[in-house]
Amino acid sequence: MAAESDGWAGMGWDWTDADGIRRLLDGGADPETWSEGRLLHSAAVLGSSEVVAVLADRVADVDALENGVTALWEAVVSRKPENARALAAAGADPWRLSIGGWSPGRLSLAGPTPNLFPVPEGVGLTDTERAAAQEAHRLTTALGTFHYEGTGLACVAGIDAGETAHRLEAAPVGDEVIAELLEDPLEYDMEESLQIIGVTSVPGGCVVTQPWGYAPQMPGVLSRLSAGTVCYGLYANPKSGNQGSIARHGTVEGWDLHPGGGPYESDTSEEVLASYLYHYNAVAYSCAFAGLRPTDRRAVVGPPDAWVELPRRDYWSH
Repeated sequence: MAAESDGWAGMGWDWTDADGIRRLLDGGADPETWSEGRLLHSAAVLGSSEVVAVLADRVADVDALENGVTALWEAVVSRKPENARALAAAGADPWRLSIGGWSPGRLSLAGPTPNLFPVPEGVGLTDTERAAAQEAHRLTTALGTFHYEGTGLACVAGIDAGETAHRLEAAPVGDEVIAELLEDPLEYDMEESLQIIGVTSVPGGCVVTQPWGYAPQMPGVLSRLSAGTVCYGLYANPKSGNQGSIARHGTVEGWDLHPGGGPYESDTSEEVLASYLYHYNAVAYSCAFAGLRPTDRRAVVGPPDAWVELPRRDYWSH
């Protein structure tokens, strides 16, 4: 809820209500900010192109920054091409450099609307960036859209399902046990179900999955899996959202990350591109980070190549 002084108090936000927003602006509402930050940035992500145009016409600087980026950058990253066009028509600069050395316009060349803006001569993607964009399209298409809340994953580069089970010293699970578990995982004893994981070989490595828990991302699992290689862990926490982690050569070096989230101010050029290509797609991001190239979603949702049981040990102290 906005403060009284900015003129937005009491408004039930409808980011497509251009007439309502126009009336409040005419009545003295501040076009620059509201309780959540810069209004134009929020409209670029949440609003209609008409609302964006109304606000862009009222602000002092259509390229003003919030968290290091412009409203146009937010529209491009959020896959809102009509909002991006409205901002460009209002004078926003598609080629203004932003985080990671990217501009909104050059970043859009890697996404689903590469013809969003007229491209200046000499501006384009490198061969490496173009290949990354092509693989992102292939990977997200192969995985498709599916429910994965509550799922734990570990994406491991360069080893197969057999080597994965060997590193974890995991034993095969009997058919009767897994059949009972799969019938209703939430009714199964949690201490027992958390010990059971699926392992599946995919091009580039292996996916460890647990559709009902976080076990694949436990530090002790990641550190064992990542010996001599790299591993990306994901837990789609139903309470707090996607949680990511990175383990390399037996050491967990990144924790409480946010795969599928947008680019951050401190990101490198490569990190910005990956965050854009896999925005809102944490599973694909996790696979791509480890260089995995699954051809479908089976490695994530099952049935895996094998169900195995982890030995009892402390997996939280690595």
